Amino acid sequence: MAYVYILKCSDGSYYPGFTTDIERRLAEHNQGIGSKYTRSRLPVECVYQEELSSKSEAMKRESAIKKMSHNEKEKLVNDNREF
Repeated sequence: MAYVYILKCSDGSYYPGFTTDIERRLAEHNQGIGSKYTRSRLPVECVYQEELSSKSEAMKRESAIKKMSHNEKEKLVNDNREF
């Protein structure tokens, strides 16, 4: 299984990514080793996750989310508050 996630950064911005282990990846981000973008916007919290059947599917979904505007990402997060 692979996952797409959206992090909410301390400055209110959203950062999408993909992983096979959400907890490990979130810990990496909060330790400052996850990505350059989140490193300067700590702490981050996972506000959205989506399970997909393969890494390839997750990468495609992450790419689609990255192309969304801030408001579109916010709507996606707010419409899926169940996790």
